[in-house]
Amino acid sequence: MQDLGSYFKNLKGDFFGGLTAGIVTLPLALAFGLQSGLGAVSGLYCAIILGTIAVVFGGTSTLISTPTGPMTVVATLIISQTIAVAGSLENAMGIILGIFLLTAVFQILFGVIKFGRYVKYIPYPVLSGFMTGIGVILVLLEIYPFIGVESPKGVMKVFIGLSVAFSHLNVHALALGILTIFIIYFLPRLTKAVPATLVALIVGTLVSIESGLSVPLIGEIPQGLPDFQISHLSTFDFHQTAFVLSSALTLAALGCIDTLLTAVVADQITKTRHQSNRELIGQGLGNFASALFGGLPGAGTTMSTIVSIKAGGQTRLAGIISGIFLLAILLGLGKFVQYVPIPVLAGILITVGFDIIDYKGLKQLAKVNRAEGLILVTVLLMTVFVDLIEAVAVGMILSSLIFMKKMGDIGEEKDALFPLHLLAVKKPCSLKDEFILPKEFADQVYIKTISGPVFFGFSQSLQDNIKKLPPIKTIIFEMHRVPYIDQSAANVYKSVVKDLKEQNIEVLLANINGQPFKMFQDIGFIPNVISQDSIFEDIFDCVRLLEKRFVSEGTRMTRLQ
Repeated sequence: MQDLGSYFKNLKGDFFGGLTAGIVTLPLALAFGLQSGLGAVSGLYCAIILGTIAVVFGGTSTLISTPTGPMTVVATLIISQTIAVAGSLENAMGIILGIFLLTAVFQILFGVIKFGRYVKYIPYPVLSGFMTGIGVILVLLEIYPFIGVESPKGVMKVFIGLSVAFSHLNVHALALGILTIFIIYFLPRLTKAVPATLVALIVGTLVSIESGLSVPLIGEIPQGLPDFQISHLSTFDFHQTAFVLSSALTLAALGCIDTLLTAVVADQITKTRHQSNRELIGQGLGNFASALFGGLPGAGTTMSTIVSIKAGGQTRLAGIISGIFLLAILLGLGKFVQYVPIPVLAGILITVGFDIIDYKGLKQLAKVNRAEGLILVTVLLMTVFVDLIEAVAVGMILSSLIFMKKMGDIGEEKDALFPLHLLAVKKPCSLKDEFILPKEFADQVYIKTISGPVFFGFSQSLQDNIKKLPPIKTIIFEMHRVPYIDQSAANVYKSVVKDLKEQNIEVLLANINGQPFKMFQDIGFIPNVISQDSIFEDIFDCVRLLEKRFVSEGTRMTRLQ
């Protein structure tokens, strides 16, 4: 944690930064809470508790943490599935609480094992397809409340019931929703002094009240401090353990990615560097506390974070002030929140959904490699229609397979197999001395050059290459451009060399780097199959060995042309 004095070094800027972030967060927290199925207040609880704890214990001093679109979409789907099994929200609360608490534990664990450093390995097509899918789901789920109709739980049910929903369309609700979206997109063109979402929330609510519109409202929300929810764990159904684990892991991984991406954005603005693993621990602690009091799980929020920084927030105090402001709203003005129209919150969330969609990735579909485009589309469709964690898993598998295929193709293009007498042509700048060998023998010595990392995807190519050899006496494997070899490929080398030796073909190795040499030792290739005497630091040492062998035999030498 920072020195307490550092919290007050930018008191004025942090005050206005935190206050502004709180104002921006308020309508979103209410909307996300309502959309989740746990009630609008659950979003406020998350913004207050997670926002305060995460900024104190996390690794990014300017990060504002609240409910987010991606996290809420996943939480909503989990909650709806749990209720469908349990029969009611009350019966499902034990499992829901267990999932949220386990999500926090996973996040803390991710921080401890330094998961943050692995986020950079998620391919862009996977991340783009997933985030776009999340945005699409959020928009789809808000269509029903946007037109004043009760929303079904689940994307497929949304599609199936659309025609029936529009037949019961509430014109007043639709008008309020359109007004909300108009304000959010049009107001920033006039002024950015006030958050457009807050203005939309207030204007939509006032229009509804003053005009006496017949639209669904949030309704009464609990007043005062939240109650401790741990007692719900007594109804936890252990038969749902697999579902709980997979759901918590999905939420935890998504929360980590969401948070760390926002932390990177904050770093770019403030010219600082966050501590990713400490941030994950802080997020886990905050989400754990939020769950205990009935709050949603959340993550670092880009919009609120940027607003806070732009308004002057520089230290952790800005995040604390944002939480205090929201707590004051809950305690003092909570009774007025019940009059907020649900179509207004739906309009706000629809704009959030459109903001989450990665338009850059969609625009690049026609320009990028077809395989990468296929990954993006596959992840997008699976996210919307199948399952979020399965979508990411399939995307990662496809990305890995395509990457290995590309690396294998590149390796095959750069590899070569040629007779010794062409060495002067292949390596004109590497010749240290001219070397001499009888022409008839030089044609019976082949050189196999290999480039790049060698892994199991390359193994078949190596075997096929060796099968094309003409009758020869010696083959030299030159490996100075091989930085890495995996166990599968190393065992293929072992098998290939054994086959060559059975054919009475001598095998020499040259220019082996450290990692491949150690791997060969670990699997017993060196020295069980090929002895240390057959390993050379340079390919020309192999040539000189062959020269000496023929000189000692009194063979007539001719200069190699």
